[in-house]
Amino acid sequence: MEMRNPIARARGLGSAGSGASHWLAQRITAIALALLSPWLLWAALGLAGGGYADARSFLAQPLNAVLVATYMLCLFYHAQLGIQVVVEDYVHTRWLEILLQIATKFVCFLAAIASLLAIVRIALGA
Repeated sequence: MEMRNPIARARGLGSAGSGASHWLAQRITAIALALLSPWLLWAALGLAGGGYADARSFLAQPLNAVLVATYMLCLFYHAQLGIQVVVEDYVHTRWLEILLQIATKFVCFLAAIASLLAIVRIALGA
């Protein structure tokens, strides 16, 4: 049984074909965040009483710096994907939807770059 409208079938309208990759990216970033979150929580609790020197020595270890950077990149990419779905589903004014999509991508990109810059600066002792 065909579920598409006959006019849509005639025009060839339907899925753009990008839904599966979007879904997969959300799931992969969710798994990465689920695996990295307990480690980051444990590390943050261990650094809670210390100062800048403790955080710097923690991030000076390459594995810790890479894991924190990976967490931040996954976090902002996952957030951007999630907000994109919400905007697509609930914003019905086309110009506002486009504006919000662009703003979301821009803010998440800037936040990710700022996070990476902060991690590098702290890790290198700047």
